Amino acid sequence: MSSTEEKTYDVVVLGAGSTGENVADVVVRGGLSAVLVEEHLVGGECSYYACMPSKALLRGTEAIAEARAVKGAAAAVTGEQDVAATLERRDAITHGWDDAGQVSWVEGAGIDLVRGSARLDGERTVVVTRPDGGTARLTARHAVAVCTGSEAAVPPVEGLPDVQPWTPREATSAKEAPRRLLVVGGGYVGCEMSFAWHALGSQVTLLQRGERLLTGAEPQAGEAVLASLRDRGVDVRLGADVRAARREDDEVVLTTAEGELRGDEVLVAVGRRARTTDVGVDTVGLEPGRYLDVDDTLQVRGLPWMYGVGDVNGRRLLTHMGKYQARQAGAAIVARARGEEVAVEDWSPHTATADRAATPAVVFTDPQVASVGLTSAQARESGRPHRVVEYPIGSVAGATIFADGYEGTAIAVVDTEREVLLGLTFVGPAVAELLQAATIAVVGEVPIARLWHAVPAYPTVSEIWLRLLEAWRG
Repeated sequence: MSSTEEKTYDVVVLGAGSTGENVADVVVRGGLSAVLVEEHLVGGECSYYACMPSKALLRGTEAIAEARAVKGAAAAVTGEQDVAATLERRDAITHGWDDAGQVSWVEGAGIDLVRGSARLDGERTVVVTRPDGGTARLTARHAVAVCTGSEAAVPPVEGLPDVQPWTPREATSAKEAPRRLLVVGGGYVGCEMSFAWHALGSQVTLLQRGERLLTGAEPQAGEAVLASLRDRGVDVRLGADVRAARREDDEVVLTTAEGELRGDEVLVAVGRRARTTDVGVDTVGLEPGRYLDVDDTLQVRGLPWMYGVGDVNGRRLLTHMGKYQARQAGAAIVARARGEEVAVEDWSPHTATADRAATPAVVFTDPQVASVGLTSAQARESGRPHRVVEYPIGSVAGATIFADGYEGTAIAVVDTEREVLLGLTFVGPAVAELLQAATIAVVGEVPIARLWHAVPAYPTVSEIWLRLLEAWRG
């Protein structure tokens, strides 16, 4: 494409992360033409700076812990984790931050790709500033899908921007472990990176402003992760209010109510903000810097040609939920382009119902925290009649085989009127693998009476399902 060429597509997608890729793939499979516009790496945050590298950093520690928890196998663990090899494996999983493989997939899927910085320029129009300084003007016949995601938010703490803090990007791509790492924020990123870098040799101090970790999860989850971090030697400080930051030579100094803390790097993990500041939303009457307000088909309210998909709408800031939204939005775009009726009721092919009722999530700490649907607090706030059932996972036969001294908890939130599951949380080693069954039960609103017939194989950790049902029956 020359610097002055204009081109029209059925769908123009801003952002070629996993969300944008899936929107484009669905509409192309539906018979429409699509172009992806990306300024950085095709594949986005998850592939290079979030899910994939962070879990690669954590996996070695997890594997060693699993081996050490089994008498006999533990004797084979005679050394410490190879930090250089762990980082090398992380680099391989991110393909060395090279997106050639992702570009090849895009081309093979019949999707066009334009490199450059994209801005809306009024209705259905996107102007791209390319790396060579030229511009391209793209017009959408049917839809512009904004899939620009989110970025780390840096809180308004005096001096914090000046110390060049790590965000999750730097935390997952660092080439070596800092000797002392200060972590601000006790959510999933702060907890996961505290585990990861402590295991790789850093002295970690975790500062959480609130009085517990993982505040959006069941309290038992935060308590278990807190105990585990402290057992490993991570200095976790709850109720910590960071008031100022500065650099002295090669040190980062944080000022808190309790005094000063010094480290070599500081990771800020206190939340995200929408990447809508520089994408021209003001040209269509929207306020830059805010999450896009969308309906359940991911259509921006008041702009029937525009879709906000993934993190950019603030509904559920998780990679798998962005991909889910992309599939739903893509289906809605194709249906509308064909003049077909779009089903807007819950659980239709065109709506992101799971955003509200059945979002699965895993925190890859040790213990892991896997959850789906409503927590007990959310059920209470919603006013739904419910009952909470708990059972120790370590009591089932499969858990005693999986690890000596297995400790964990399963928590079920049950709708007492309909007798269906509203939510489940599992806390314990390797519980992420229990989550899909729980998600199916919540999405399918499987009656408790029918779940009695879903017999768990013996001896597996999945026997926890039977024990929860027995606890429910009393």
